[in-house]
Amino acid sequence: MSSGASGSARTRYAILGCGSVGHAVAEELTERGKDVLILDRDESRVEALRDQDLNARVQDIVEPDVVDELGDRDIVLVLASDVEANKAAVSAVRETGGDHYVVVRASDPVSEDELRERGADVVINPSTVIADSALQSLETGELEYMARQLAEIIEDGGDRMAILTHDNPEPDSIASATALQAVAEAFGVDADIIYSGDVGHQENRAFVNLLGIDLLARGEAPALSEYATVAAVDLAKAAAEDLDLDVSVDIYLDHLESEVPFDARFVDVRTNVSSTSTILTKYLQEFDQSPSEAVATALLYGIRAETLDFKRDTTPADLTAAAYLHPFANHDTLEQVESPSMSPETLDVLAEAIQNREVQGSHLFSTAGFIRDREALAQAAQHLLNLEGITTTAVLGIADEKIYLAARSKDIRLNIGNVLDEAFSEMGDAAGHSTQGSLEIPLGIFTGIEASGENRDTLLHLTEEAVRRKLFDALGVEGGSGDGSNGS
Repeated sequence: MSSGASGSARTRYAILGCGSVGHAVAEELTERGKDVLILDRDESRVEALRDQDLNARVQDIVEPDVVDELGDRDIVLVLASDVEANKAAVSAVRETGGDHYVVVRASDPVSEDELRERGADVVINPSTVIADSALQSLETGELEYMARQLAEIIEDGGDRMAILTHDNPEPDSIASATALQAVAEAFGVDADIIYSGDVGHQENRAFVNLLGIDLLARGEAPALSEYATVAAVDLAKAAAEDLDLDVSVDIYLDHLESEVPFDARFVDVRTNVSSTSTILTKYLQEFDQSPSEAVATALLYGIRAETLDFKRDTTPADLTAAAYLHPFANHDTLEQVESPSMSPETLDVLAEAIQNREVQGSHLFSTAGFIRDREALAQAAQHLLNLEGITTTAVLGIADEKIYLAARSKDIRLNIGNVLDEAFSEMGDAAGHSTQGSLEIPLGIFTGIEASGENRDTLLHLTEEAVRRKLFDALGVEGGSGDGSNGS
């Protein structure tokens, strides 16, 4: 390669074999102002290329002396339709010991392997390229088709829409609902975002407050029957019957399959992305709606939260959606959301979890006792995961006659959500994925003891012992009987 080349503007190209593919590449490179030499054995073709003011010479690329024609060309594209000729050309280039960057055309997977073995840097199979292009066009067309369907349901459904999030909504669910609300409003439809449970996590509360997102608690909202259209977003593993709905769902959007499929008029579930916020971003783009600062900030935070800031199960679609949202978002607000002040309740739960921790190998179990804010358990589990040598944490708490457990893991060999489901699904509700999980069990299942002032300590001890043993057994951890250290 020429020693003086220092950038793409000075890169010099050679195209060996100039059929329809080579011709198209040569024209595109020439239009970009590149220095292109074309070598082909067909004299009439070379003459035609010269008539188009292209630099072409007659040369059979099968012959070893083809290398002499390359001179100080930097990139060699071997694009003949005859794959045997391409093999000979690659071998000739490599046998001279030159450092040309070689791109070559194959005809099938077998020839791809052979060309790589002969020293090609990049091998292109036209069939694969066409298939990829067709799939990309199909994906674009499918989104356009589904966007038209979604628009029709929103526009024809009346002037009021209810958008349901999952219980105790998290950023992805809230952000998705906020974006769908913006889409509805663009079509002249007023939409309310309705949730059940609590917005408990301090980051989630900061998220809602700083962005001015209006949420209606299910008990304070109008009856769903008063809305012309009902949508549900990011309900994950919730089934329709768990939502206690007295109306049918018209629109259902999620990035995970529901355990019991929703019977909605419009369903878009895409398991090839990692957040529902990514799906809603694509719809905003398809509707040619530039997001407001609040909506863009919410969606970007939803994607970041669901992918652990792009460190978990992130797909190219998540990254492109985030890149699109980035210039519209308020990054000072994002920083405030991600660094909220810690509530006294959360601090108390964290202190209890630190004090009561038990470590078995790289696994940590702890209890926070009787709690008021169950969201604090997840924060404690996440904080404890930062301890040296710890890869999996679980923190237990009791509230409202129920046992709650939050778990976190950074062990790539482990799916903590599956572990909780397999160990406790017959006793209560377990949910989660590879890096985090949650558990909710009726208090009486393990003990049969009612919670009262005189037996609270006994109840807590029995509950902790039973859950810890069952969890450690499910993890395959020895010492589940309580003989571990506190990691001091």
